[in-house]
Amino acid sequence: MHKYIVAGLCLWAAAFAVNAQDTTPATHEYRLANGLKLIVREDHRAPVVVSQVWYKVGSSYENNGATGLSHVLEHMMFKGTRKHGPNEFSRIIAQNGGRENAFTGRDYTAYFQQLEKGRLAVSFELEADRMRNLLLKQEEFAKEVRVVMEERRLRTDDDPEALTSEQFTAVAFHSNPYRIPVIGWMGDLENLRVADLQAWYKTWYAPNNATLVVVGDVQPDAVFKLAKKYFGALKPTPRPTLKPHSEPEQIGMRRITVKAPAELPYLLMGYPAPVLKSVSASDAWEPYALEMLSALLSGGDSARLAKHLVRDQKIAANASAGYNLTARLPDMFMIDGTPAEGHSIGELEQALRGEIKRLQDEPVSEAELARIKTQVVANEIYQRDSTFAQAMQIGTLETVGLDWRLMDSYVEKITAVTAEQVQQVARKYLIDDRLTVAILDPLPIDPNKPRAAAGATGGHNVR
Repeated sequence: MHKYIVAGLCLWAAAFAVNAQDTTPATHEYRLANGLKLIVREDHRAPVVVSQVWYKVGSSYENNGATGLSHVLEHMMFKGTRKHGPNEFSRIIAQNGGRENAFTGRDYTAYFQQLEKGRLAVSFELEADRMRNLLLKQEEFAKEVRVVMEERRLRTDDDPEALTSEQFTAVAFHSNPYRIPVIGWMGDLENLRVADLQAWYKTWYAPNNATLVVVGDVQPDAVFKLAKKYFGALKPTPRPTLKPHSEPEQIGMRRITVKAPAELPYLLMGYPAPVLKSVSASDAWEPYALEMLSALLSGGDSARLAKHLVRDQKIAANASAGYNLTARLPDMFMIDGTPAEGHSIGELEQALRGEIKRLQDEPVSEAELARIKTQVVANEIYQRDSTFAQAMQIGTLETVGLDWRLMDSYVEKITAVTAEQVQQVARKYLIDDRLTVAILDPLPIDPNKPRAAAGATGGHNVR
């Protein structure tokens, strides 16, 4: 690429970073006497508001024998309180022209509503009610746990890629609770009791373990007064002290083969990697360099995996990389793919590892780095057009123990990453002795067995 074009791309990314800082919406932080944290971000472009309640509990808080608790409880949160009957929550939101749902992840459980700005009180009244007044009835629990078990069958057991991912995670992590599937193991779901949910709810669903995030066309002080009105009287509870999870150092490559009915083979590779929460101040740049490394490999059609392996060499039908710098605990740098027709899993693995070695041996050119930075920065800026996406970023950061202000410095941190830093993290973390490989070996598909819905995955579970 011509040096003047490279310079232009760098200047464009830098201008984007400055513009992002100049136009950062006003954000206000409050804390109620009972410990509830409230974060309000003003966005006056449309007369709507997004309200989200985030609880610091998810599958990584669970223990062997009781997995799936957080996700089943998420389902039960719609089954009624003393004041509101089963499913009345959803009906009231719909009557007010809004939409609502919930999701469970490894590090959090969250509930959201999107409404016309004048109806925020409706959301607050309902969320405050079920924060401490949920009725966990045996008959509702019996029905809902069966729903979750069926969800597990469709989204994991009958989805070969999701099943491979679940098996990979169980092998890749030994101590780290990210080995626990969000939806839970089937045996644990079968033995789950309503008393288990009651204890889980009493322990974790409290104002001092929650963050209320509001983004939209609102006045912050008015939102604070409304939050005090509806949430202020709720009683806090002592929060358990979480023991640290120190993952033993991996001292050699791990491999597993998953045999399941499938049309195509599938390859999943992962390397343990630090995240923002786990790095020291001197290494705070590393997660951003890993983020750039992921984007260089699979950040769009012009990225290396798509260009080299899919289009040029035609070894892969698809290939991608992924990394989550905002996880609560150290996580994995992931690479996956499906071989193209006429090519084997072994050839695909060698090609993927070849791309990694190239990143370790050869610094990324300034032209390529500038192009990928521009794309990453643009994606981040465009996300801010969505009030929901802004609330998601704030809620995620706060709930994993990071400062929400990191979302506003993301562009600056990404644009500061150098080619040398990308090469450094590739050499430091993407090494064979830290690698775990999972291979899906396809078995014949029973034509009479129901198939999982297209696009179903085993990741975050939405009600």
